[in-house]
Amino acid sequence: MPRRRLTSPLVPPSKPILALGLEGSANKLGIGIIEHTPNCETVIRSNVRHTYITPPGEGFLPRDTAQHHREWIMKVLKDACKVAGVGIGDVDCICYTKGPGMGAPLQSVALVARTLSLLYNKPIIGVNHCVGHIEIARVITNASNPVVLYVSGGNTQ
Repeated sequence: MPRRRLTSPLVPPSKPILALGLEGSANKLGIGIIEHTPNCETVIRSNVRHTYITPPGEGFLPRDTAQHHREWIMKVLKDACKVAGVGIGDVDCICYTKGPGMGAPLQSVALVARTLSLLYNKPIIGVNHCVGHIEIARVITNASNPVVLYVSGGNTQ
């Protein structure tokens, strides 16, 4: 019996949609801007990161990691917008990592996402960290319906 190819229930956008994403679930802080086009392509316009690095032999503590994110988030945000060639007012929505991850760094980044959402009157979207990894991998590999086993330390789901 031939298999029926499933079609997406999502309606393609009528204009390009820009999404600003903030990630800070552990020691890496990242901000990216992604464009979803009417012809269903996804373009990564920017992907700027800064990593909190501890001295050799030491792990990273949630409090110190959150402090790093608070110190660096505005520079990373400005750089991400500059690379993408857009301002925050140009984006259509603000996305952020809602979890799982380290509580203090997640809170620091979520606070910035909520603040930007309120300042610029943009919808805010909480994203599951694990699903975010899977979805960006789908974009990069052009996989339409992959079978996924996601294993990542404490984030195994």
